Amino acid sequence: MARTARLAALWTLASLCAASPASAAELWGIPHEKPLLLKGRLVDALCHLKGRCVPDCGAGKRQLGVVLADGTFRLIAKGNVDFAAAIPDLIGFCGKAIEADGLLIENPAVTVFFVQGVRAEGSTEPFVPAERFKAEWEARNGKAEEWWRADPQANRIIAENGPLGIKGLVPKPMP
Repeated sequence: MARTARLAALWTLASLCAASPASAAELWGIPHEKPLLLKGRLVDALCHLKGRCVPDCGAGKRQLGVVLADGTFRLIAKGNVDFAAAIPDLIGFCGKAIEADGLLIENPAVTVFFVQGVRAEGSTEPFVPAERFKAEWEARNGKAEEWWRADPQANRIIAENGPLGIKGLVPKPMP
């Protein structure tokens, strides 16, 4: 009897795994994170949500998202590089069906998706890691251990507008 119950449990588990594709996403320890494989059409988020459309998903200048088969929209917040978007890895898929492996963060305030890998939907090729941002940044600016601290554009904006983005407004001193 116990053997039959174990076999039934194993069969159920195998059936569930076969019904939903497995995600290979690495957990990052973020509250409300869930590894997930998204399948859907890559879209310009502003175009999808507000109808403010431009050619080619904004050519890398706009936020992207995935529209699932059931119409659910998932905003893509970042890629696999610290403090960087996945746009360089995704822009070539504008308007196309993709599979994106990563983490769904279902925070009560906002739900976003962090892409760790991407490929064309239905492809049997391995996922391409969402890390192109760093290679492109280093080609423009050289290597830096912490790219976000060395970024010339960010440093120029901070110099012009202050660290809080408003000229003259400064953070309170640390106690």
